[in-house]
Amino acid sequence: MGVFHKRGGRTPRRWARLVGVVLVLAVTGAGVWLSRRGAQSREISPLPERPRKAAPRIVETVRPQAGGIQRTIQQPATILAFETVDLFAMVSGYLKSQAVDIGSRIRKGDVLAEIDVPRDAKAVEEAASLVEQERARIVQANAQIKVAESQQSASEAAASQAASDVDRVKAERILAEKQLARISGLVAERAADLRLVDEQQSRLDAARAAERTAEIAVRTARARALAAAAEVEKAKADASQARASLGVAESSHDRLRVNLRYARIVAPFDGVVTLRTFHPGALIHSATGGGEAPLLTVKRTDRMRVVVLVPDRDVVWTKVGDRAVVSVDALDGRHFDGTLARIARSEDAERMMRVEIDLPNPDDSLYDGMYGKATITLGRNPRSLAVPPTCFFDRIGRSQGMVYVVRDSTARRAEVRIGSDNGSMVEVLSGIGVDDLLIKRSGAPIEDGMPIALAK
Repeated sequence: MGVFHKRGGRTPRRWARLVGVVLVLAVTGAGVWLSRRGAQSREISPLPERPRKAAPRIVETVRPQAGGIQRTIQQPATILAFETVDLFAMVSGYLKSQAVDIGSRIRKGDVLAEIDVPRDAKAVEEAASLVEQERARIVQANAQIKVAESQQSASEAAASQAASDVDRVKAERILAEKQLARISGLVAERAADLRLVDEQQSRLDAARAAERTAEIAVRTARARALAAAAEVEKAKADASQARASLGVAESSHDRLRVNLRYARIVAPFDGVVTLRTFHPGALIHSATGGGEAPLLTVKRTDRMRVVVLVPDRDVVWTKVGDRAVVSVDALDGRHFDGTLARIARSEDAERMMRVEIDLPNPDDSLYDGMYGKATITLGRNPRSLAVPPTCFFDRIGRSQGMVYVVRDSTARRAEVRIGSDNGSMVEVLSGIGVDDLLIKRSGAPIEDGMPIALAK
């Protein structure tokens, strides 16, 4: 019992100390936990701050220029002689002479070569004789016309005379009839001898015969006049035939003379000989008789023809009169000024159009076949705009780009379609207007919707 009470007395004090330690630990842990929770709460849920309004970005701006930019293209150029002619023979024969060779300068009308054609020369002489013969026939026919016309005039005069004779003998016949009637009346009254009636009857018969003869003479004279008129017409027809034959003879003579002139090869223009095929003594076949090779090739070089191919995208802006500058590689890039003289108005299979530039060549510095570059200044597109390259914030290939437009003091993104670019200005085909205000690119970034202030 005593032992039990002794242990029972120490136990309450030990429990009291243990409880105290636990309470101290609990209070300390609670304090630490509260302090950490408060710090954690401040990190996760800070007090909201009042937002501040962003200051507008100060930018430089520019307006587009109406009318686009002056379009220029640079393309390879081939320099050719202004005219090139292959000279063929039109008659066959032996090459009699040739006064020029490769490189010879020629003048228009110069005889360059001559072909020996003796048969053609004889044919020309024969044709000339036929012409003279037909001219003589015309003279003879004209003389025959005059003879026939004279005979016609004589026949018509004879017919008129015969007609007058008819009137005369007719009057004599009428008189004879009246006298016969008067004498017959006297005889019936026994106032005249019956023999007078017989005599008067004889005179009347003679007058009647003379009248018939005169009428026959009239018909004969008229027939002769008609025959003379026919002779006149025949003579005129012969003259017409002679003139027609003369025309045929002269045409044949002219044709043969032309053929004979074909034996002389004449320079068609001022230029230079660039090809010689035959030498004197060679047999020359005419171009129509199987000759395939030209005697000579000549080129006109006082003016040169520059051929350039313009790509499809620039065809519509190309027109006659556009300024062009041609630089020639073989002449250390020497420049020649000219204008477009001809445009084909048709594209080839590769979508290229041929244009030609005429260049004077007074000092013969340009040669046929030279190569160079042609810079052509084309027209403007009145429907396009021009802006500086600094207005573009992005380029997508060669035909698309992005700019910023100021609208209501805000930067607004705008996509545009691009045309040509000459380095200092860019052509804009669509996407913006002439009254829009474009932002120039600077070091500071620009975003869509950003507030903007214009630089002063």
